[in-house]
Amino acid sequence: MRAALWLLSLFALAAAGAWLAGNNQGTVTLFLSPYRVDLSLNLVILILVSVILLVVVAQQALAALFALPQQAQRWRLQQKERAAHAALLDAISHFMAGRFLRARKSAQSALDKEAQMQTAGLTLDHAVSLRTVAHIMVAESAHALQDKSLRQHHLAQAVLQAQMGPALERQTLSEGVQLRAARWLLDERDALASLERLKALPPAAGRRMVAMRLLLKASRLAGQTAQALDTAVLLIKHRAFTPGAAESLVRGLILEWLRQLRDPDGVQKLWEKLSPVQRKMPDVAAEVALRFMALGGPAATARMWLEPLWTPLQEGASAHWSPLQMLRVVQALERSQPDPLAPDARQGLARVERLQQAHPRDARLQYLTGMVCMRQHLWGKAQALLSQAAKGLQEPELLRSTWLALAELAEQREDALAAAQAWKRAALVNA
Repeated sequence: MRAALWLLSLFALAAAGAWLAGNNQGTVTLFLSPYRVDLSLNLVILILVSVILLVVVAQQALAALFALPQQAQRWRLQQKERAAHAALLDAISHFMAGRFLRARKSAQSALDKEAQMQTAGLTLDHAVSLRTVAHIMVAESAHALQDKSLRQHHLAQAVLQAQMGPALERQTLSEGVQLRAARWLLDERDALASLERLKALPPAAGRRMVAMRLLLKASRLAGQTAQALDTAVLLIKHRAFTPGAAESLVRGLILEWLRQLRDPDGVQKLWEKLSPVQRKMPDVAAEVALRFMALGGPAATARMWLEPLWTPLQEGASAHWSPLQMLRVVQALERSQPDPLAPDARQGLARVERLQQAHPRDARLQYLTGMVCMRQHLWGKAQALLSQAAKGLQEPELLRSTWLALAELAEQREDALAAAQAWKRAALVNA
């Protein structure tokens, strides 16, 4: 449509020009003594237009002629710039393909070409970025080749080059160099040095996903489980892991932190730092309670921590728990039961019995109820429940404890034969 309009406009201009020229009777007279020259107005206009066009063409030709040295210099700069960029791209390609010697050679070639441009007085607008990235590529290749001295040399050069750029470019390059250095130190298992690099980052850079992932790995390697747990929680909020992986990671960090504690006060502080969601994890609550009681903490406090687990046990939601989780929960509930002379001993027994009656075929709950009855000196009920549990238990720890309890009950009845058989069955249980 636009081309058709332009064509119509040109035809209209041509027709108007032809009409004006055909009906123009004007003349231009030049008096050059003793001569007189008469020219038509159309001819004069044509001559003026021709002269103007000739002047414009001549001016452009002269400008192009005088601009040839600058164009030649610009062409040479472009060729050298393309060669430097090609060398840097080759370095990246070789590094991705695992050809570290070639990558190092290509990155060094990019640095050499950029240095030649500087020597020739040709300066690139992005020379700082080019030099910094090239130094990082040499350092990356040296790190892959276990050449630590060369890596440190080019790392220092990259830091120096990054400081020469404008404010925004300097910040971006410096943060990138620090992150790469932290990753290299982490690969060398130098967690403390890696943490120092990461802590030196600006707060905004430290909250980025890649920085937090490095911080998580370095904290775990350095044994700083509390910091690793806080970092993992932040990563989970940013959806850095799948739900299953996030739950497994948090659980593992909490249990790892728990193993480092050596007193009940430390375990209690750990529990207070956990979120409500973390406290409802069955194995976390069970392991914390067991560790707390093993270090001499009161069972009443452990029972409070295990309180959220009673609801899923009663409602059958514990079917989704793994066998190991259920094992640790049963052990924690067993060891946290009050003493027979405690005021709430009967209430605890009634609660366990209601739980067992709600799931009468669960051998682990039969074991739990039987052990609580044995603690309350209800020998007959304990004998019946433990005998029934021994037929269905799959966990060696619970099965061994069951046979040991049955042996003790047989000795109380002065049934030496039954006690000997129970002791033998307990000894034969494979761990």
